[in-house]
Amino acid sequence: MPGSKLYFITDAHLGAGPDTLDRERELCALLDRIKEDAAKVVFLGDMFDFWFTYKYVVPKGFVRLLGRMADLADAGVELHFFVGNHDMWMFDYLKDEMEITMHNDPTVLEFDGKRFLVGHGDGLGHQDKRYDCLRRIFRSRLNQRLFSILPEWMTFGLATGWSRSSRKSHIKKNPDIFKYQGDDREGIVIYCRERMAKEHFDYCVFGHRHTPLVREITADNGTKSTYVNVGDWLMNRNYAVYSDGTMTLFP
Repeated sequence: MPGSKLYFITDAHLGAGPDTLDRERELCALLDRIKEDAAKVVFLGDMFDFWFTYKYVVPKGFVRLLGRMADLADAGVELHFFVGNHDMWMFDYLKDEMEITMHNDPTVLEFDGKRFLVGHGDGLGHQDKRYDCLRRIFRSRLNQRLFSILPEWMTFGLATGWSRSSRKSHIKKNPDIFKYQGDDREGIVIYCRERMAKEHFDYCVFGHRHTPLVREITADNGTKSTYVNVGDWLMNRNYAVYSDGTMTLFP
């Protein structure tokens, strides 16, 4: 029987860095521990540093995590996966294999009588026009089909090389990139406040920023909500748990 807790995990970026196997094993150990008390587990995106769902083949690696996901699904735990900017080409693989509910955009989830606005977080608030353009290009069905024609060694080489150089470039340009920038500069918070002005949320839970944080935010009309950025599994091994009316961010 599923448990009574709601878990959030984000930004493991498996496939990036020399410690990726250690990160995967530690993540699987967490999933083993929570299997008995989890009612829902929400993966907030960028669990993989790159993924492309091909028609007949599965990307190499990550078998431990995929196996744990399948175990949770078979045990009756409700699973949700929000695609991120690194694994946006997940398509229907997890849904078809494990009946995981896939999300491409922020969605409202209800649990224990509370409303959670949940998403990965990339492209929100329109703070980066260049990325907005790239996101439209990457989400184009035509471009996705063209990309799928390329051989796997080329697509993965291009994607992983882009990911490494982009990460280094962003950190070099802004060493404080993973620090909270303030309510008026954080794209996710701007988006949440705009949504809050129209409807009530008890919690707004996102990833992407790699900035573990729990704070109250206020919309222009005075509506308040608790904003949670779960942080990441890449550097901080963060995850969040909602239970008995309380949201807790670990570690």
